[in-house]
Amino acid sequence: MSRIGRKPINIPKEVKVEYKDQIITIEGPRGKVSRTLFPEISLEISDSSILVKRNRDGKKDRALQGLSRALVLNMVKGVTDGYVKELEIIGIGFKAQILNNTLVMQLGYSHPVNFPIPEGIKIETPKPTQIVVRGIDKEKVGEVGAEIRAVDPPEPYKGKGIRYLNERVKKKVGKAQAAGGK
Repeated sequence: MSRIGRKPINIPKEVKVEYKDQIITIEGPRGKVSRTLFPEISLEISDSSILVKRNRDGKKDRALQGLSRALVLNMVKGVTDGYVKELEIIGIGFKAQILNNTLVMQLGYSHPVNFPIPEGIKIETPKPTQIVVRGIDKEKVGEVGAEIRAVDPPEPYKGKGIRYLNERVKKKVGKAQAAGGK
């Protein structure tokens, strides 16, 4: 990871970076995001780039340098481009809609499943069987996408459930086909 950690991060013109007391704040056209960095790491900020430095040269410090660089790069990309996670709902009668800042999903249960939309995340349903999660924090977008998928993950026999777009579900042979039945 130390080779990755040594590479500078380019800052686009429309992005402002502040670093004080181990807290980095990055502001761009899509919003503002901040994070506390590790005490073993320091940053050198110039006009057009950020360089992640480590205070010591241990194995853990090299790993933290690479991790910190990746986290800061994700923050810069988030405030400029944003992150998107797309999910699809597969199953007869399965659908989703947004009501009062809550994602309401009909997933074959006797009741609708309500998922409150967290702050800093935008969820859209372009089609009743498609969910799009958007945000500037890569970690949060991935986490919310995983939480929605965990409500009803795809099952291996028919593939019904919530899955990521283009996710391949490995299907199993049913009991009747495995036994060579009718």
